[in-house]
Amino acid sequence: MMGLELVKLLPLMEQTTGRPEVAIGLIDGPVAIQHPALATGNIREVAGKYGLTCARSNSAACQHGTFVAGILSARRGSAAPAICPGCTMLVRPIFSETNSGNGHTPSATPQELASAIVQAIDAGARILNLSAALAQPSVKGEGAVQSALDYAAQRGVIVIAAAGNQGVVGSSIITRHPWVIPVAGCNLQGRLLGQSNLGSSIGIRGVLAPGENITSLASEGGSVSFSGTSVAAPFVTGAFALMWSEFPSATAPELLCAVRETRRPSRAGIVPPLLNAWSAYQSMLNKEYTLNVDERNHEHPRRGTISR
Repeated sequence: MMGLELVKLLPLMEQTTGRPEVAIGLIDGPVAIQHPALATGNIREVAGKYGLTCARSNSAACQHGTFVAGILSARRGSAAPAICPGCTMLVRPIFSETNSGNGHTPSATPQELASAIVQAIDAGARILNLSAALAQPSVKGEGAVQSALDYAAQRGVIVIAAAGNQGVVGSSIITRHPWVIPVAGCNLQGRLLGQSNLGSSIGIRGVLAPGENITSLASEGGSVSFSGTSVAAPFVTGAFALMWSEFPSATAPELLCAVRETRRPSRAGIVPPLLNAWSAYQSMLNKEYTLNVDERNHEHPRRGTISR
Protein backbone atom coordinates (compact mmCIF):
# COMPACT_ATOMS: atom_id res chain seq x y z
CA MET A 1 0.00 0.00 0.00
CA MET A 2 1.25 3.46 -0.90
CA GLY A 3 0.69 4.86 2.60
CA LEU A 4 2.83 2.16 4.17
CA GLU A 5 5.58 2.72 1.62
CA LEU A 6 5.57 6.48 2.21
CA VAL A 7 6.47 6.19 5.89
CA LYS A 8 8.74 3.15 5.35
CA LEU A 9 6.57 0.75 7.32
CA LEU A 10 6.65 -2.16 4.85
CA PRO A 11 10.17 -3.42 5.72
CA LEU A 12 9.31 -3.24 9.43
CA MET A 13 6.08 -5.16 8.80
CA GLU A 14 8.13 -7.85 7.07
CA GLN A 15 10.06 -8.27 10.33
CA THR A 16 7.04 -8.87 12.56
CA THR A 17 3.24 -8.78 12.88
CA GLY A 18 3.66 -7.59 16.45
CA ARG A 19 3.77 -9.33 19.81
CA PRO A 20 0.67 -9.89 21.98
CA GLU A 21 2.48 -8.45 25.01
CA VAL A 22 2.54 -5.07 23.24
CA ALA A 23 -0.93 -3.73 24.01
CA ILE A 24 -2.40 -0.77 22.13
CA GLY A 25 -5.12 1.22 23.84
CA LEU A 26 -7.62 2.23 21.15
CA ILE A 27 -9.58 5.13 22.60
CA ASP A 28 -12.17 5.62 19.89
CA GLY A 29 -15.56 4.28 18.88
CA PRO A 30 -16.81 0.71 19.30
CA VAL A 31 -15.60 -1.85 16.79
CA ALA A 32 -17.56 -4.14 14.46
CA ILE A 33 -15.64 -7.17 15.66
CA GLN A 34 -17.69 -9.48 13.46
CA HIS A 35 -15.88 -8.07 10.42
CA PRO A 36 -14.21 -11.08 8.77
CA ALA A 37 -10.97 -9.15 8.14
CA LEU A 38 -10.34 -8.30 11.79
CA ALA A 39 -7.82 -10.38 13.73
CA THR A 40 -10.23 -10.52 16.66
CA GLY A 41 -8.22 -13.02 18.68
CA ASN A 42 -6.09 -10.18 20.05
CA ILE A 43 -8.87 -7.64 20.66
CA ARG A 44 -9.97 -7.03 24.27
CA GLU A 45 -12.46 -4.66 25.88
CA VAL A 46 -11.67 -2.07 28.52
CA ALA A 47 -14.97 -1.60 30.32
CA GLY A 48 -16.41 1.89 30.17
CA LYS A 49 -19.54 3.84 29.38
CA TYR A 50 -19.92 2.19 25.95
CA GLY A 51 -19.40 -1.44 25.02
CA LEU A 52 -16.74 -2.93 22.75
CA THR A 53 -19.09 -4.03 19.98
CA CYS A 54 -21.24 -1.78 17.80
CA ALA A 55 -24.95 -1.50 18.53
CA ARG A 56 -25.50 0.38 15.26
CA SER A 57 -23.12 -0.46 12.45
CA ASN A 58 -24.07 2.69 10.51
CA SER A 59 -23.20 5.07 13.36
CA ALA A 60 -20.28 7.46 13.00
CA ALA A 61 -18.79 6.03 16.19
CA CYS A 62 -18.84 2.46 14.87
CA GLN A 63 -17.52 3.47 11.45
CA HIS A 64 -14.68 5.44 13.00
CA GLY A 65 -13.68 2.82 15.56
CA THR A 66 -13.79 -0.03 13.03
CA PHE A 67 -11.80 1.95 10.46
CA VAL A 68 -8.99 2.80 12.89
CA ALA A 69 -9.00 -0.73 14.30
CA GLY A 70 -8.57 -2.06 10.77
CA ILE A 71 -5.46 0.03 10.16
CA LEU A 72 -3.89 -1.56 13.22
CA SER A 73 -5.42 -5.00 13.64
CA ALA A 74 -6.87 -6.23 10.35
CA ARG A 75 -5.52 -9.49 9.03
CA ARG A 76 -2.51 -9.17 6.75
CA GLY A 77 -3.58 -9.37 3.12
CA SER A 78 -6.91 -7.61 3.73
CA ALA A 79 -7.87 -4.27 2.18
CA ALA A 80 -6.70 -2.44 5.33
CA PRO A 81 -3.07 -1.53 6.15
CA ALA A 82 -3.06 -4.23 8.88
CA ILE A 83 0.08 -2.93 10.56
CA CYS A 84 0.26 -4.98 13.76
CA PRO A 85 -2.41 -7.71 14.00
CA GLY A 86 -0.18 -9.69 16.33
CA CYS A 87 -0.32 -6.98 19.00
CA THR A 88 -3.09 -6.90 21.58
CA MET A 89 -5.70 -4.18 21.09
CA LEU A 90 -7.47 -2.85 24.17
CA VAL A 91 -10.60 -1.08 22.93
CA ARG A 92 -12.01 1.61 25.21
CA PRO A 93 -14.93 3.26 23.34
CA ILE A 94 -15.66 6.91 24.18
CA PHE A 95 -17.98 7.83 21.29
CA SER A 96 -21.76 7.56 21.44
CA GLU A 97 -23.59 5.77 18.61
CA THR A 98 -26.56 8.12 18.66
CA ASN A 99 -25.71 9.73 15.30
CA SER A 100 -25.54 8.04 11.90
CA GLY A 101 -22.22 7.98 10.09
CA ASN A 102 -21.25 11.08 8.12
CA GLY A 103 -17.51 10.66 7.72
CA HIS A 104 -16.67 13.16 10.49
CA THR A 105 -14.73 12.40 13.63
CA PRO A 106 -17.11 11.84 16.56
CA SER A 107 -16.41 13.76 19.76
CA ALA A 108 -16.18 13.08 23.48
CA THR A 109 -16.01 15.28 26.55
CA PRO A 110 -12.60 15.90 28.15
CA GLN A 111 -13.72 14.04 31.28
CA GLU A 112 -14.66 10.98 29.21
CA LEU A 113 -11.31 11.05 27.45
CA ALA A 114 -9.37 11.46 30.69
CA SER A 115 -11.15 8.49 32.28
CA ALA A 116 -10.53 6.35 29.21
CA ILE A 117 -6.81 7.17 29.19
CA VAL A 118 -6.37 6.13 32.82
CA GLN A 119 -8.47 2.99 32.44
CA ALA A 120 -6.62 1.86 29.31
CA ILE A 121 -3.27 2.36 31.03
CA ASP A 122 -4.42 0.45 34.10
CA ALA A 123 -5.63 -2.36 31.80
CA GLY A 124 -2.08 -2.75 30.47
CA ALA A 125 -1.86 -0.50 27.40
CA ARG A 126 1.70 0.46 26.46
CA ILE A 127 0.69 2.74 23.57
CA LEU A 128 -2.45 4.87 23.27
CA ASN A 129 -4.06 5.93 19.99
CA LEU A 130 -6.17 9.08 20.36
CA SER A 131 -8.05 9.81 17.14
CA ALA A 132 -10.61 11.92 18.96
CA ALA A 133 -12.14 15.38 18.91
CA LEU A 134 -13.06 17.03 22.21
CA ALA A 135 -16.45 18.60 22.91
CA GLN A 136 -17.60 20.83 25.77
CA PRO A 137 -14.17 22.17 26.77
CA SER A 138 -13.81 23.50 30.31
CA VAL A 139 -11.02 24.33 32.70
CA LYS A 140 -11.95 21.37 34.89
CA GLY A 141 -12.16 19.03 31.91
CA GLU A 142 -8.84 20.14 30.48
CA GLY A 143 -7.25 19.72 33.88
CA ALA A 144 -8.47 16.12 33.95
CA VAL A 145 -6.96 15.46 30.52
CA GLN A 146 -3.68 17.06 31.62
CA SER A 147 -3.55 14.81 34.67
CA ALA A 148 -4.34 11.71 32.59
CA LEU A 149 -1.54 12.51 30.13
CA ASP A 150 0.81 13.14 33.05
CA TYR A 151 -0.13 9.69 34.30
CA ALA A 152 0.75 8.21 30.89
CA ALA A 153 4.16 9.86 31.06
CA GLN A 154 4.76 8.60 34.60
CA ARG A 155 3.87 5.06 33.52
CA GLY A 156 5.95 5.21 30.32
CA VAL A 157 2.92 4.76 28.06
CA ILE A 158 3.43 6.31 24.61
CA VAL A 159 0.58 8.58 23.48
CA ILE A 160 -0.14 9.19 19.78
CA ALA A 161 -2.77 11.83 19.01
CA ALA A 162 -4.37 13.14 15.84
CA ALA A 163 -3.56 16.83 15.35
CA GLY A 164 -7.14 17.68 14.32
CA ASN A 165 -8.90 18.56 11.10
CA GLN A 166 -9.88 22.21 11.44
CA GLY A 167 -7.06 23.48 9.22
CA VAL A 168 -5.90 25.97 11.85
CA VAL A 169 -2.59 26.93 13.44
CA GLY A 170 -2.77 26.28 17.14
CA SER A 171 -2.79 23.53 19.72
CA SER A 172 -5.04 21.70 22.14
CA ILE A 173 -4.62 20.40 25.67
CA ILE A 174 -3.63 17.11 24.01
CA THR A 175 -1.21 18.19 21.29
CA ARG A 176 0.72 20.65 23.46
CA HIS A 177 1.41 18.11 26.20
CA PRO A 178 5.17 17.41 26.11
CA TRP A 179 4.70 13.63 26.27
CA VAL A 180 2.30 13.39 23.32
CA ILE A 181 3.31 12.79 19.70
CA PRO A 182 0.85 14.81 17.56
CA VAL A 183 0.22 13.48 14.06
CA ALA A 184 -0.58 15.72 11.11
CA GLY A 185 -1.88 14.28 7.85
CA CYS A 186 -0.36 14.26 4.38
CA ASN A 187 -1.28 12.88 0.99
CA LEU A 188 0.42 9.90 -0.62
CA GLN A 189 3.12 12.20 -2.05
CA GLY A 190 3.99 13.47 1.43
CA ARG A 191 2.34 16.88 0.99
CA LEU A 192 0.50 18.35 3.95
CA LEU A 193 -3.30 18.12 3.94
CA GLY A 194 -5.03 21.49 4.00
CA GLN A 195 -7.43 20.30 6.71
CA SER A 196 -4.66 19.27 9.10
CA ASN A 197 -4.03 21.43 12.14
CA LEU A 198 -0.52 22.80 12.64
CA GLY A 199 1.37 24.54 15.40
CA SER A 200 4.69 24.81 17.18
CA SER A 201 4.07 21.79 19.42
CA ILE A 202 2.98 19.74 16.41
CA GLY A 203 6.02 20.82 14.41
CA ILE A 204 8.50 20.24 17.23
CA ARG A 205 7.31 16.91 18.61
CA GLY A 206 5.03 15.55 15.92
CA VAL A 207 5.25 13.67 12.66
CA LEU A 208 3.45 13.55 9.33
CA ALA A 209 1.70 10.35 8.28
CA PRO A 210 -0.61 9.39 5.40
CA GLY A 211 -4.12 10.71 5.87
CA GLU A 212 -5.70 11.05 2.44
CA ASN A 213 -7.94 8.43 0.82
CA ILE A 214 -6.73 5.66 3.10
CA THR A 215 -8.62 2.38 2.76
CA SER A 216 -9.54 0.33 5.81
CA LEU A 217 -12.45 -1.72 7.14
CA ALA A 218 -16.07 -0.60 6.82
CA SER A 219 -18.29 -1.25 9.82
CA GLU A 220 -20.98 -2.89 7.68
CA GLY A 221 -18.51 -5.16 5.89
CA GLY A 222 -15.99 -4.71 3.11
CA SER A 223 -13.81 -1.63 2.98
CA VAL A 224 -14.10 2.14 2.75
CA SER A 225 -11.75 5.12 2.30
CA PHE A 226 -11.48 8.09 4.67
CA SER A 227 -9.15 11.08 5.07
CA GLY A 228 -7.94 13.16 8.00
CA THR A 229 -5.53 13.16 10.92
CA SER A 230 -7.57 10.44 12.66
CA VAL A 231 -6.56 8.22 9.76
CA ALA A 232 -2.90 9.27 10.00
CA ALA A 233 -2.44 8.67 13.75
CA PRO A 234 -2.69 4.84 13.71
CA PHE A 235 0.14 4.62 11.16
CA VAL A 236 2.39 6.12 13.83
CA THR A 237 0.86 4.02 16.60
CA GLY A 238 1.45 0.89 14.54
CA ALA A 239 5.08 1.84 13.90
CA PHE A 240 5.75 2.16 17.63
CA ALA A 241 3.97 -1.13 18.32
CA LEU A 242 6.12 -2.97 15.79
CA MET A 243 9.33 -1.40 17.13
CA TRP A 244 8.42 -2.34 20.69
CA SER A 245 7.71 -5.86 19.46
CA GLU A 246 11.20 -6.04 17.97
CA PHE A 247 12.88 -4.40 20.99
CA PRO A 248 10.80 -5.63 23.95
CA SER A 249 13.26 -4.40 26.57
CA ALA A 250 13.34 -0.84 25.18
CA THR A 251 11.91 2.01 27.23
CA ALA A 252 9.35 4.48 25.95
CA PRO A 253 11.90 7.37 25.94
CA GLU A 254 14.29 5.25 23.87
CA LEU A 255 11.62 4.60 21.25
CA LEU A 256 10.53 8.22 21.23
CA CYS A 257 14.12 9.33 20.77
CA ALA A 258 14.62 6.89 17.87
CA VAL A 259 11.62 8.30 16.01
CA ARG A 260 12.43 11.94 16.70
CA GLU A 261 16.11 11.80 15.87
CA THR A 262 15.42 10.33 12.41
CA ARG A 263 13.06 13.15 11.44
CA ARG A 264 14.19 15.52 8.72
CA PRO A 265 13.61 19.21 9.49
CA SER A 266 10.55 20.71 7.84
CA ARG A 267 9.55 24.21 6.84
CA ALA A 268 8.28 27.04 9.03
CA GLY A 269 8.67 25.09 12.27
CA ILE A 270 4.95 24.30 12.48
CA VAL A 271 4.88 21.46 9.93
CA PRO A 272 6.24 18.18 11.35
CA PRO A 273 8.58 15.95 9.34
CA LEU A 274 7.42 12.74 7.70
CA LEU A 275 7.58 9.57 9.78
CA ASN A 276 10.35 7.19 8.74
CA ALA A 277 9.65 3.94 10.57
CA TRP A 278 12.52 2.00 9.04
CA SER A 279 15.12 4.62 9.96
CA ALA A 280 13.78 4.61 13.52
CA TYR A 281 14.09 0.82 13.58
CA GLN A 282 17.67 1.04 12.29
CA SER A 283 18.47 3.60 14.96
CA MET A 284 17.22 1.21 17.65
CA LEU A 285 19.20 -1.62 16.07
CA ASN A 286 22.41 0.43 16.11
CA LYS A 287 21.85 1.46 19.73
CA GLU A 288 21.27 -2.14 20.74
CA TYR A 289 24.48 -3.17 18.98
CA THR A 290 26.45 -0.38 20.66
CA LEU A 291 24.99 -1.30 24.06
CA ASN A 292 25.97 -4.94 23.63
CA VAL A 293 29.50 -3.95 22.61
CA ASP A 294 29.82 -1.60 25.59
CA GLU A 295 28.65 -4.36 27.92
CA ARG A 296 31.18 -6.80 26.48
CA ASN A 297 33.98 -4.23 26.75
CA HIS A 298 32.99 -3.53 30.34
CA GLU A 299 33.22 -7.24 31.13
CA HIS A 300 36.54 -7.51 29.24
CA PRO A 301 38.22 -4.09 29.60
CA ARG A 302 41.31 -5.10 27.63
CA ARG A 303 39.32 -5.45 24.45
CA GLY A 304 39.44 -2.61 21.96
CA THR A 305 36.46 -0.49 21.09
CA ILE A 306 34.41 -1.75 18.19
CA SER A 307 32.72 0.73 15.89
CA ARG A 308 30.42 0.35 12.90
